[in-house]
Amino acid sequence: MSPGMLKMWISIAGIGLMFLAIITIYLSRFKLKGFLRIITAILAYLFLVVSGLTLFIVLFT
Repeated sequence: MSPGMLKMWISIAGIGLMFLAIITIYLSRFKLKGFLRIITAILAYLFLVVSGLTLFIVLFT
């Protein structure tokens, strides 16, 4: 697999993580309550940070 193709798949994974972050942030803010809300919010922001770092690294390599 060429380096360009590998970067494409890594960036698609980053975009997918951002999409998961959007869904889990929505769930944690509007649909869930209690302890599950806190866990989903932490997971959502973790997805967001990992996807941001992934796309940042792919952009500058």
